[in-house]
Amino acid sequence: MKSFFKENKVAILLLVGAAALIFVGLFRSQTSAVLSKAVRICMECVGLG
Repeated sequence: MKSFFKENKVAILLLVGAAALIFVGLFRSQTSAVLSKAVRICMECVGLG
């Protein structure tokens, strides 16, 4: 198990960082802003926006 952590330090660090930023966004109530931006991007990709 130790070799797994040694080999994947960067990946684990990025995963922990991403989880921390997700929790910060949840505590700041940014979910509606993210959802509306995601919908807008998807509509533009399809060609409806």
